Amino acid sequence: MALRILIAEHETALGMFVTRSLEKEDHTVTLVGDGAAAATAIASADYDLFLLDLDLPGDIGMRVLEVARQLGNGMRVLVLSAHAAELETRIACLEGGGDDCLMKPFAMRELKARCRAMVRRQDGGAVLRCGGLELNRLQQSLERGDESITLSRREFGLLEYLMLNRGRCVSRATLLERVWSSSEAGNTNVVDVYINYLRRKLGSSGSLIETVRGQGYRIAGVETGKLPQSIPMLPPVSAFHQTALV
Repeated sequence: MALRILIAEHETALGMFVTRSLEKEDHTVTLVGDGAAAATAIASADYDLFLLDLDLPGDIGMRVLEVARQLGNGMRVLVLSAHAAELETRIACLEGGGDDCLMKPFAMRELKARCRAMVRRQDGGAVLRCGGLELNRLQQSLERGDESITLSRREFGLLEYLMLNRGRCVSRATLLERVWSSSEAGNTNVVDVYINYLRRKLGSSGSLIETVRGQGYRIAGVETGKLPQSIPMLPPVSAFHQTALV
């Protein structure tokens, strides 16, 4: 299962090492080195996991953890710290919104195992549901009632990202970057092609994917048995540079 992972780590060499190791397993990783950049990243995109260095410059690790809980949209947080062996530190992190703590230095095998365990425990994140569709991110499967729908890797990634952002309009450029890992704006037509593929495979459920003219696509914000709910807009990124870490 490919995950979107944010890493906030002030030790550049360690951050690069962890990033490369996770990217080898096909995860999409964003690496930042300070609290302001971490807050901006959290406000700008959705991530499955956040690896937070509690010892960020300025002793603002706990403040960043608070921002992650406020805006993380269900994102799991693994706190990394040289002080994680101290009981009070672990309690503060867990009560502050962290899902787990890992002491530095650590073995990559343990970090990866803890990441996998957090994803398995993620009730609303491993299985996404909308309009009768049930997408299992761990098993890479899609079902509608008793029917199993076979999707290609790109089709699955496209539906997954739209369901993660249910109710929000996602631009073609964003889909191209997140699903195809490409930033070439000239290739956005491929998104339209795969949306058509996906709609055909979904059959009657294909209407859940709405076209927002001139902007992109949106999957209807309705879960089976639930009424539509408005999704609050995030504050502008600039606000985080000024207020998020004050």
